[in-house]
Amino acid sequence: MGLFKKYVNQTRKPEGFLGKLMIGGMNGGHAKLADWGMGHLADISPEAIVELGCGGGRNAKALLKRYPDAKLTAVDYSALSVEKTKDYNRDLIAAGRCTVLQGNVKKLPFADGSFDLATAFETVYFWQGIEACFTEVCRVLRPGGTFLICNESDGTDETGLKFEKIIDGMKCHTAEALSSALKAAGFSSITVDHFANKPWITVRAEK
Repeated sequence: MGLFKKYVNQTRKPEGFLGKLMIGGMNGGHAKLADWGMGHLADISPEAIVELGCGGGRNAKALLKRYPDAKLTAVDYSALSVEKTKDYNRDLIAAGRCTVLQGNVKKLPFADGSFDLATAFETVYFWQGIEACFTEVCRVLRPGGTFLICNESDGTDETGLKFEKIIDGMKCHTAEALSSALKAAGFSSITVDHFANKPWITVRAEK
């Protein structure tokens, strides 16, 4: 495996030296996308948030800034991402507003109905068994809770499909495929938005 392929494969589960480099670029590299995605949450005021696939921790901090009365639990299955997110959010952890855990979306360590909002930025590409994962997200949301997915690839763009071929386990889902899996998992009132001149998408689903 060439160095470039080894590096981009770190997007799935950052590990080792290359993983540290990848995480170092996540916060800035995904900021504009994440902020655009969060703009689709202007009408809610969640008290309990779960950030799934927290990466470098930037989005956890941005969500807590957006919702100053909320508490957030950040989850990632990469130990490096957990470490980085804890470091990035030291002040919020000390204030009791942020908790960071290592875990897998296939089996989340939370009781039914624990959260008002679940977010997944640039991560569902790597969720194996997407419908089962969405069912687990639905389980930990309260009735009326919101799940927001935000991706750079809409599953049809040339760049996304190129990376899908070289990153192990990556799948660029179309908005239609995501919506179908969400409905099968128990979500309703699904809304899709495409960015004007990029293949970015948000998919918002209500429980």
